[in-house]
Amino acid sequence: MSPPVTRIHSDETLPAQADVVVIGGGVAGITTAYHLAKKGHSVAVVEKGYVAGEQSSRNWGWCRQQNRDLRELPLAQRALEMWKGMNEELGAETGFRHTGLVYVTTKPSDLAAWSGWIDKAREMQMHSRVLSAAEAKEMSPGSTENWIGGVHSPSDGKAEPALAVPAFAEAARRLGVTIHQDCAARGLETSAGRVSAVVTEKGTIRTSSVLVAGGVWTSMFCRHHGIDMPLAGVQSTSMFTAPISGPPITEGGISTPDVTFRRRLDGGYTIGISGRGLLRLSPQGMMYARPFWRTFKKRHKLLTITADKTFFAGPEALMRWSNDSVSPFERMRTFDPPPQEKLISFALKRIAEIYPQLADVKIAHKYGGLIDFTPDWVPVISPIDKLPGLYVSAGFSGHGFGVGPAAGKLAADLITGDAPIVDPHPYRYSRLVDGTDLGEPGLM
Repeated sequence: MSPPVTRIHSDETLPAQADVVVIGGGVAGITTAYHLAKKGHSVAVVEKGYVAGEQSSRNWGWCRQQNRDLRELPLAQRALEMWKGMNEELGAETGFRHTGLVYVTTKPSDLAAWSGWIDKAREMQMHSRVLSAAEAKEMSPGSTENWIGGVHSPSDGKAEPALAVPAFAEAARRLGVTIHQDCAARGLETSAGRVSAVVTEKGTIRTSSVLVAGGVWTSMFCRHHGIDMPLAGVQSTSMFTAPISGPPITEGGISTPDVTFRRRLDGGYTIGISGRGLLRLSPQGMMYARPFWRTFKKRHKLLTITADKTFFAGPEALMRWSNDSVSPFERMRTFDPPPQEKLISFALKRIAEIYPQLADVKIAHKYGGLIDFTPDWVPVISPIDKLPGLYVSAGFSGHGFGVGPAAGKLAADLITGDAPIVDPHPYRYSRLVDGTDLGEPGLM
């Protein structure tokens, strides 16, 4: 069941032409449209469902630098700088609060990995600190676990996904962006070997630049144009509670080995299940099994593997269509998978054990979401050299919301040819297809 999202209205009339067309109304696409409009460019956003309808409203809402892959840390650092002033800049509530985030553990291996990360990240001006057992206990008040330690990133924060992405969208509209929901992009037109238009179910928009920011649907769209995009979808399960009276467990977020908590503006908590998920067998998954094999071997014990009807009709199916026929994106406006009930039960059991005061917590909403992973868990924010004028911003591997403001700025900089906000090299598309040794994901 979809989590509630602040809904925005659509612009009814498609423009005949735009400097840039953005395909996808999630955080990656909307923030890019916003930054492009700030630069003075005309932009149209086309979204098959509604703004923030998929993973952009289903994430935990953490805005963090702590434990990022070091290749992605500069992007996370710039994003956090931007989040701090975003409520004022957008003139709307994003839910961002500069609260700090805490990780606690009972596992020596966690503590060793976190400590090693801090030593490396310190060279990049990141100032987290390792917590002793006593400090970890103090920073997770009310917990019954015997934490051996943890880490604290005081400069990190949180925001409300269901508020923030629509707030960016409305701010982008005030700058001239048009937003078209229930308007699937069927494909591209080309002229002289480069992008010349986007064909949607409601008409064609002439343009010289297109950003595909379609989350788990990105690979299917790219494949329609003969472009390999190795992405893998893993379903997560999350929930949030009704408002809770009494002193809060935390004003920010706490990560434990099994569950995470994030204090919401309404006084409840968003709860995530750490590391566990559902992997659906799919043709796309089989096609790209080799680059993901290293990570799969390491993490498959926490995954449930299944097959269902999405094998033939889901985001990772192999489907063919023409630009003048109904596309898969129109047949499935919003991918809204049900939560895994066994993970909900597991989380509620662990919550009651770790925080007895939450033993009778009321779950207000529970939901699934499909996360688009790259083999190295580092996003693609890049031009596609094979088709000039085409750009991609996808593969955020479960952390796109937090880096969203800076990811949008980087994509906008690349599209306009301006000096990039951070070095774009780690996010280049070519690394996924040119034989580059991607190593193991550095994200924790």
